[in-house]
Amino acid sequence: MGIVNKISSFQDSRFPWILMIIVSAGLVLLAHSFFQHYLYMPPCEQCVYIRFAFLCMTLGGLIAVINPKNLVLAFIGYVLAFWGAIQGILYSVKLAKIHAAVHSDDPFGVQGCSTEPTYPFGLPLDKWAPDWFLPTGDCGYDNPMVPDGVELSSIQSFFINMYQDGWYLIPSKQFMSMADGTLIGFGVCFLVLLAMFVCKVITLVKKS
Repeated sequence: MGIVNKISSFQDSRFPWILMIIVSAGLVLLAHSFFQHYLYMPPCEQCVYIRFAFLCMTLGGLIAVINPKNLVLAFIGYVLAFWGAIQGILYSVKLAKIHAAVHSDDPFGVQGCSTEPTYPFGLPLDKWAPDWFLPTGDCGYDNPMVPDGVELSSIQSFFINMYQDGWYLIPSKQFMSMADGTLIGFGVCFLVLLAMFVCKVITLVKKS
């Protein structure tokens, strides 16, 4: 039971929650500022849903980090973080299927991509912050779309040429698409959260 107590104590500290905040919010900022604006990769419907899922995890971390030892705050943090991770997994799986379909020999008839998003709870995020949450790209096609007349810097040209065939973890090998990457990321987060939560519950039961 030593490992259980260690993991339970770990989640009582602010470190795991701060780490989740930094990773989740950082990935959203990277997608928006670097890939969308700097490299002209417009987000698709599933992409903005993935951003929303990461921000739900960020919000959960912000609530829990206030006082991780407070059961109410920790519970709210877990609910938001788990919900974001699960939704993120579902969005990533759907995007991965679309990506595979549009890059197959028969790309026609692909469903699941719209320019009119529908967010959970009816949140009009695309109206509140269209630059962040309004999809302007096609699902499965994450190539740079440089507007006519734009003068690129040498660094921009380097990265745009790197991603000309789409976003991949290793572009030259077309290894691991963005959807595959986010799926792994959400999956790892879910497993870590699950381990923390289960160990916390076991510790509380033992104390009672």
